[in-house]
Amino acid sequence: MKIALIRRIDKFIGVPLCALLTIHRILFTKATQYARHANKTQKIIFIKLSEQGSTVISIPALQRASKLVGAGNVYFLVFTQNRPILDMLGIILPENIIEIDACRPIRMFFSFLRALCRIRKEKIDTCLDMEFYSRGSAIIAYLSGARARVGLHAAPGCGPWRGDLLTHRLAYDPTLHTELFFVRLVETASHGADQHARARPHPQSLAALPQFTPRLQEKDSLTNIIMQRTRAPVTFPIIIINPNTADPLRVRAWPKENFIELGKKIMRDIPSATIVVSGTYDEQRSTGEIAAAIPGACSLAGKTSLRELLTLYCIADVLVTSDSGPGHFAALTPINAVILFGPETPLLYGPRSPNTTILYHAQECSPCLSAYNQRQSTCKQARCLESISVNEVYRNITSALKRRGGQ
Repeated sequence: MKIALIRRIDKFIGVPLCALLTIHRILFTKATQYARHANKTQKIIFIKLSEQGSTVISIPALQRASKLVGAGNVYFLVFTQNRPILDMLGIILPENIIEIDACRPIRMFFSFLRALCRIRKEKIDTCLDMEFYSRGSAIIAYLSGARARVGLHAAPGCGPWRGDLLTHRLAYDPTLHTELFFVRLVETASHGADQHARARPHPQSLAALPQFTPRLQEKDSLTNIIMQRTRAPVTFPIIIINPNTADPLRVRAWPKENFIELGKKIMRDIPSATIVVSGTYDEQRSTGEIAAAIPGACSLAGKTSLRELLTLYCIADVLVTSDSGPGHFAALTPINAVILFGPETPLLYGPRSPNTTILYHAQECSPCLSAYNQRQSTCKQARCLESISVNEVYRNITSALKRRGGQ
């Protein structure tokens, strides 16, 4: 289901539902309900329906929750289409991952009801809403039956209204990295709303991200796939281009022509390079056109599972991508990533990896995508991205290759 339709559902159905449930809470829920159970967190569920890249950012929060209540008592609610990264990480038990199928509105409705029944059956006492001002997630949190509900609350003039359904109401901090915000949700739930709701986690307190290690057979299999697609031996360096042409937030995409020009420049200056264009199933046509325009390049869009994609990152040298999930996936592997940020700021969403190079040219209007506007922009010409030149990206690729050669 397209993101525009999900937003309309969230607005036109979510607003009246939030209003009705807020009235229900005021009339039938005692204000002291949570106070009687403070510091007795036993079961936690995270709500993060969309964006697998954000799931990677949530790893420290998931680890802290597992340490707090035990891995068997941590649950995760997610859209079916975004489950693969959770299975890859292995932090949440497979049986504790609860899905909502968002393919079609009717299917989504009945899947939502099944998920809600499962959550209530598990008698989960703490719900952490990781969505930014989504009315749907606030509704789920309230209907879950959890006595502690932690998430963002929209004060007047600060973000879209979504009722008053939470017990631990946090204000959005536009200076706090999203990874730390997710950790703050866990800490607020574990320490209580009054004493520690304003606690600010420190970046140095976060453990290093887990690293994905593929089997030798998996590496050989990916190498053979590339050979079949290019009809030539795989030579190094291997450079992956991820143009992200089907990004629901189209304004985040670097121009397609730039990726083509970049690929041609790489092949002129580094003729031994193997260029692989990656993407999703829906991007097969556009990535195929990019690969066809670059001598010797091949497209694997829609041809790899998530595990195979991470394996590809483990055998490749450099990934070039716009701000999207693959940039965060790369942080789980040794690959050097060059990530192009535009309408969103890396101060909030930049991957935490020593092998990541971020290119960001902030404009007077930057960032134009934020939690306050539900990541919607009227921008028709992303100067923040257009100002990142092919030559600048190429220079950072060669710098990454030099660093990799010295590792």
